[in-house]
Amino acid sequence: MANRTVKDANTVKGTNPQYLIEKIIRTRIYDSRYWKEECFALSAELLVDKAMELKYIGGVYGGNIKPSPFLCLVLKMLQIQPDKDIIVEFIRNEDFKYVRCLGAFYMRITGTSLDSFKYLEPLLNDFRKIKRQKRDGTFVIDHIDEFVDNLLREERECDVILPRLQKRQIMEETEKLEPRISALDDDLDDLGESSDEEDMVVEEKVTSHRRRSPSPIRDRDRHRRSPSPRRRRSRSRSPRRRRRSRTPPRRHRSRERERPRSPHRSHKHHDEDERPKKKSKKSKKSSKDDESVEIKEANALRAKLGLKPLK
Repeated sequence: MANRTVKDANTVKGTNPQYLIEKIIRTRIYDSRYWKEECFALSAELLVDKAMELKYIGGVYGGNIKPSPFLCLVLKMLQIQPDKDIIVEFIRNEDFKYVRCLGAFYMRITGTSLDSFKYLEPLLNDFRKIKRQKRDGTFVIDHIDEFVDNLLREERECDVILPRLQKRQIMEETEKLEPRISALDDDLDDLGESSDEEDMVVEEKVTSHRRRSPSPIRDRDRHRRSPSPRRRRSRSRSPRRRRRSRTPPRRHRSRERERPRSPHRSHKHHDEDERPKKKSKKSKKSSKDDESVEIKEANALRAKLGLKPLK
């Protein structure tokens, strides 16, 4: 008798209100200790006090599927079926956040699509933190807006299958609901205006920079057509060319090939070649041995060049 629905209760979704929760979970709730001790003979007035004592939300947990107090109170509300005004006051209550979550969950299960969007969408602006019990018994931090968003979008919440909702777009087209205005629209508009101004400033800077600076394609053509003067200097100053230009054998070879026709010129040329050698060797001792060594070297060089030796 204690687990039966009240006689004056109306059917919800064409069935008994308690049947909105699956039979396996419902039998687990009937066998739980919280249901037997805390939910026995509860009325709508006493239910408010129990809802204010809630510390977290959740479905079933553990290996043997234990129900949470939140789920037990939801089933008790389906059993006694309180008035709609009481549920609306639960939702509008801002002092006790778990009372608000309890009223929102009950309205989502039993209410129509119009009532669900009408009463639950304002709760999307509530960002307070709540505790949620997971299936393994651990606790995580959640938010009221996330909980309400799951009620409006997901198919299952707190291990209970949620009834299907009509799409909001269809309800707007039939003028049952007004288009939803998000609280973030003003912030998004401000961000859009600031981003447009920044884009305009960037475009102005780019255009001014293009006017001042020449195009990179022309610079590339210039570099390709006219090599840099540094490269020319580096080529003219290369050590190999210096050595080639300053090597005495080629000059000596060309001069001596042009001047062997007259013997007088050859003697004069030989005397001119010896003069700088003597000037450069002023610091050395002038002896006959040195002169003979120099003559031998000159004769060896002349022999290589095919010239007559010196006397």
